[in-house]
Amino acid sequence: MTDQAVDTDGVQLSGHAATEGHFLGRARELKELRADIERAGLDTLSGKKAPRARVLLIAGRPGSGRTALAEEFVRRVAGRYHDGVLRARLGEPDGTPVPVERVARELLAALSLPIPPGASEDELSATLREALAERRALLLLDDAAGAEQVDALLPDTPECLVVAVSAGPLTGISDVRPCTLGGLDTKSALDLLTRCTGSVRITVDPRAAEGLVEACQGHPTALILAGGWLAARPQAAVADLAKQLHAEGDEGTPLSRVFRLTHASLPSAAARILRLLCLAPAGLVDPHTASALAGCSVDAARTTLDDFVALGLLRAVDSPLPQYQVPGCLYPLLRAAAETHERPAELQLARARMLERTVRLLQSCRAITETDNPQAREKLQGMPRALRFPSPHAAAEWLRVRRPALLASARLAVADGELDTLARRLMSQLVRAMVAHFGTQGAAPDLYGVHQLVLDVAERRNLPREKAAALLNLADVDARTGRTAEALVRYRAALDAGREANDPYATGRAMESVGGAHLELGDYERAADWFGRALAQRLARDERADAARLYGRIATAHTYAGRYGEAQRGWRAAAAGHRKNGDVGAYARALSELARVQEYAGRPEESLRTCREAVEWARRAQDARLQAALQLRLAGTLEHLGDPAAARLHRGAAERILGEELPDGDSEPEQLEHGANACEIRSTSAED
Repeated sequence: MTDQAVDTDGVQLSGHAATEGHFLGRARELKELRADIERAGLDTLSGKKAPRARVLLIAGRPGSGRTALAEEFVRRVAGRYHDGVLRARLGEPDGTPVPVERVARELLAALSLPIPPGASEDELSATLREALAERRALLLLDDAAGAEQVDALLPDTPECLVVAVSAGPLTGISDVRPCTLGGLDTKSALDLLTRCTGSVRITVDPRAAEGLVEACQGHPTALILAGGWLAARPQAAVADLAKQLHAEGDEGTPLSRVFRLTHASLPSAAARILRLLCLAPAGLVDPHTASALAGCSVDAARTTLDDFVALGLLRAVDSPLPQYQVPGCLYPLLRAAAETHERPAELQLARARMLERTVRLLQSCRAITETDNPQAREKLQGMPRALRFPSPHAAAEWLRVRRPALLASARLAVADGELDTLARRLMSQLVRAMVAHFGTQGAAPDLYGVHQLVLDVAERRNLPREKAAALLNLADVDARTGRTAEALVRYRAALDAGREANDPYATGRAMESVGGAHLELGDYERAADWFGRALAQRLARDERADAARLYGRIATAHTYAGRYGEAQRGWRAAAAGHRKNGDVGAYARALSELARVQEYAGRPEESLRTCREAVEWARRAQDARLQAALQLRLAGTLEHLGDPAAARLHRGAAERILGEELPDGDSEPEQLEHGANACEIRSTSAED
């Protein structure tokens, strides 16, 4: 979504962004686009203020230079839009439209705005429009498949400008006048060839050069491939290439004819790598991807990829790691070549090798963070050197750079349907690596999509255990982001799947999570009931630690409902269980909560005794924050009982423990007030 190098389907040869002196031709189109910004729209002519951003459309076939023109135009007018330029690609390399929900997420991320995991397309579109309402920004939407995609992302302010790139008109968006591209003019086309081949061969035989331009119909990408072919053969004349193109006949487009010639001239190993690049997820290739697809070494793959860049078949992405982009206009040609020269079984094997390599890289990426785990270190050392990362920072950087390709790998693996075992392993390792490097919260938006993919596979393969795990993970994300009603529906579905799989872990956690959702929604009766069901299962399986914790959760529900008698019995049972299990800290926290409920119930003397006992156990557990919270609670209780002198002593003890003074008469800080029972109220999360 940030600035990216221009695709080779334009006339920009290389670079991070279009710069003056690199762009060729299209002067008339640039002038028209600039004039279109100022052109009075239909609303203005009717005396109304334009309600939405103006849309400028650059229409043309893939490879016609439409992206390069859009980038050059954006470069020239970006100074008018002080809130910056946002970029989004609305089409996959194979032409599949990118869901608006995914595009909106990426644009919100580019604006450094929080992205609620699980939010619907409408919610995300509305959030994006709201974010752009107070901004003066420029949006470049590349590879738009239709008006619906653009309309959903269109800012509701005339201060913004949208530049859309598409193969055809955007029927349905009012007041859009397309700038339609054809071939380059002869002079610009000759300049483009000159940049690729040098000036000598062009000036020596200008007629042949003009004939080559005519054979390519001024198509920029065809000219770039032709220039790359000539650059790789210093002894060949321009006339030689023109003659070979004429020999190809009129079948196909100029681009397809030049591509066939280029492909046929490659060594067999390089040609095979090129064909297999149609399998690269999101059209993003790195040396490991190419190596796995072709079954060659990583070094050999990188050399070949660099050769493809020189030939105009790939572009190098501006990235801290070696990474390349397959031009969208070449993708259908690569796929056709692969289907012609490779058997379906070979293509499936290449795809499986690529996924297996990705799984192993993700394992290595995660393992390097587990420096204290001897087994992880041993496993890491057993991997080939090419799969190991030199440091955790290098692994995190690889994960960040390859994130779009990794997520695309997961989506493609699931869509394939024939490699579900590999797809499940890939998604499992992807989740673990992201959590290890970015944390659960930081990776939540991406993890939500991955868990949804896991659910898709589980439902397709009728795998109830995996279905239950995916539903629990999705519901946990919903619950953490305040979508409690949605979480409750998923927890109930997870319970059904867990029962179908006869999985006691999934059913137990689902029942407890259903109770937690009801607790959050304020339905304390149902919360206590579901916690009780989960408790019965834990007791039947003699899972004592979980049983003690669930007694606390039941007591919490009763406390919120004002049923203090039941709450006291629950906390006593929780305390007894924790003490029997030898968990000193949990025992102290349970006593603390019991003291709180006793105070709520109007039994301050009992609360005082329980609280003093809890202080002693918190001291044994070396829990300073709990000790301070309990000292403050003692102070409050003593003040209530009419003993201010003793209250001051306990308040002073709390200040000494915390290492800071609290003003006399202050109530307990919220973080201490709730710290004692945080572990009881917080819902547990499933393992990734």
